[in-house]
Amino acid sequence: MKRAFRLLPLAAAALLAACGTTPTETSSRKPPAPVTAKPPPGIPALPAAGSGRGAYYQDDGPGVNPPAGLLETPDAEVRVDPLLPYSNRPYTVFGKTYKPTALGAEFKQRGPGTWYGKKFHGQRTSSGEIYDMYKMTAAHPTLPIPSYARVTNISNGNSVVVRINDRGPFHSTRIIDVSYTAALKLGLLVNGSSQLEVEHIPPAEIERMIAARGSAPAPAPTQQAAPMPKAAPMLVSSSGDEARAAVLGGSTEPGYYLQLGSYSREDGADGLRKRLEASDAGLKLDVEQAGKFYRLFAGPYTSREDAQAAGKALSSNFKLKPIVIER
Repeated sequence: MKRAFRLLPLAAAALLAACGTTPTETSSRKPPAPVTAKPPPGIPALPAAGSGRGAYYQDDGPGVNPPAGLLETPDAEVRVDPLLPYSNRPYTVFGKTYKPTALGAEFKQRGPGTWYGKKFHGQRTSSGEIYDMYKMTAAHPTLPIPSYARVTNISNGNSVVVRINDRGPFHSTRIIDVSYTAALKLGLLVNGSSQLEVEHIPPAEIERMIAARGSAPAPAPTQQAAPMPKAAPMLVSSSGDEARAAVLGGSTEPGYYLQLGSYSREDGADGLRKRLEASDAGLKLDVEQAGKFYRLFAGPYTSREDAQAAGKALSSNFKLKPIVIER
């Protein structure tokens, strides 16, 4: 079962009983149902939900007639929402207790992410909202409800903003379930899962995003001294290993940076720097030490999109998977 629970913590006991019900059908398995509609251009053809066809997570959608223009669906529109007390209490599933993260806490996580679609379309989420597979939402075990997260597919650089309004997935090897449309835009529908980076968007950044779209006046700039190095967000491994924070050194200029590589030896990072400098990449490069590791950064860039574009422009011969980091 792709998602064991959808209503936690609203009705965990009821769901446990429901999910534990033994099917009454004893006949042999029916033939796979055919795909009932040709998807619009740019949308992968997937088996119908519950058909049993395809690999894991490949039989959960879309609906028979998905809305047009899903690839052009904008990111979730961020708002300043009050937290829901009943959705942000510690809870236990399969003997494991989850403690929701505080709103605004620095949080960045990497690991396999998946999606859920028609099987849960129209059902109530942990926030009380009705799940709509065609909206930009996601389920996460511990991020605040409601809150917003930036999700990036590490393999292709695609990035979206989703609204966290549900709990799950409750599996040690998966960190997030995104909606069908978010999965489409991230490029993970066909494979079913992919290595994702999940970053909690704090209230201060949400206010800036609201101001940028003209819904609220931009906050007045404040006078401050020369910028100081900013601690990197905490990275949480999907295996449950203890997370640790690292302080980024080097340039203190604010902006977006591409982390091109991380090495246990300085000559590893310096060797990549020299190869890139010898190419026509035209990057501003800097090797920085963070604890026992030496990391190669390019930047700064004025926006996340510019940094992502620079990463995509790198030659595939370098076999790099750049990560965008904000300072």
